[in-house]
Amino acid sequence: MKIFIAGIGLTDFGELWDKSLEDLLRQASAAAIEDAQLDFSDIEAIYVANMGAGTFEGQMHLGALVSSWFAHHPPAMRIEGACASGGLALMAAEDALESGRYQTVLVVGAEKMTDVSAAEATQVLAGAADIQAEYGSTFPGLYALLALQHMEAYGTTREQLSAVSVKNHKHGLDNRHAQYHKEFTLDQVSKSELVAAPLRLLDCSPLTDGAAAVVLTSKKTARQTVEVIGRGHGMDSLTLAQRESLTSIGATKRAAKQAFAQAGLKPTDIQAAEVHDCFTIAELLALEDLGFFKPGEAGQATLEGKTTYGGQLVVNPSGGLKASGHPVGATGIKQVAYLTKLLREEKFSTVLTHNVGGSGATAVVHILQSVEATKKKRKSL
Repeated sequence: MKIFIAGIGLTDFGELWDKSLEDLLRQASAAAIEDAQLDFSDIEAIYVANMGAGTFEGQMHLGALVSSWFAHHPPAMRIEGACASGGLALMAAEDALESGRYQTVLVVGAEKMTDVSAAEATQVLAGAADIQAEYGSTFPGLYALLALQHMEAYGTTREQLSAVSVKNHKHGLDNRHAQYHKEFTLDQVSKSELVAAPLRLLDCSPLTDGAAAVVLTSKKTARQTVEVIGRGHGMDSLTLAQRESLTSIGATKRAAKQAFAQAGLKPTDIQAAEVHDCFTIAELLALEDLGFFKPGEAGQATLEGKTTYGGQLVVNPSGGLKASGHPVGATGIKQVAYLTKLLREEKFSTVLTHNVGGSGATAVVHILQSVEATKKKRKSL
């Protein structure tokens, strides 16, 4: 069965103190339905991605909240998988379409993170780790351990980490919804405030408010321009201590293997990718685990410009989590929505998204292709 992205909707990402969680969900949902050239009555089911609304906002039961805006009250559910909530919501929706249960569904993700203090937000996000085995740890601390291991194993340098941030902030200038529209130099990143050695402030994605939505359909519609041709869902142990490796994310490898197999493609077929750069080291790990570069080579490749326009592939054209922002429940859906926009604009024809939960316990990979590219591929077979 073919699954198409019929509509996309994005809010601004940032410190949106004049917007409530409900405002953001409404805005993104309405934009996606309008973009799909459909009515609210055409939506048969709703999948809401969110990690922490119950703690951040005191609002639970988000499926019912969103469904209540529709006169016909379509079935709705909330999906939670830490920072991979958006990717998992997409997977659930796609499974429902493939089963034949529905033909047109809405997937919307949102997070409202800046109405609490940074300390409170850090505590909420820490719930994506093992709160007993990794008690007292923070995600900058956990990813710092991964960075130190990568540096020890492969000689990854401070400058290579900084190059990720510099590149993504430059890309973010082209994304009108991005939280930050500001460029940085390698020196500025490398000398920014230390958070958890070796990670510094400009290695870390920010706290963000925002929402993203897509309409998925198996019907023939006027907006049948982008197809989901591959997807995968991988898991690993929740704690770092139980991992086979600290220089690789096994969940990403498993998800990528599934997605590439379903799409019938290989990494060299991908022209652009939105990867989960919650920290600069996370982008390097992703590029190696997805097969774009050999282990230990992504850092130098980034420094040499191989992951931007004119290079081997364009990584995080939206600015990634680093510059675009990271409203946790929305991120995986934002990746798909933003790349759909670029596919429609014919900037690329085949792209990939990579969404991770926690320190790598969950990973979701999607491969998207413009319908025209898919037609050409089938004619050549």
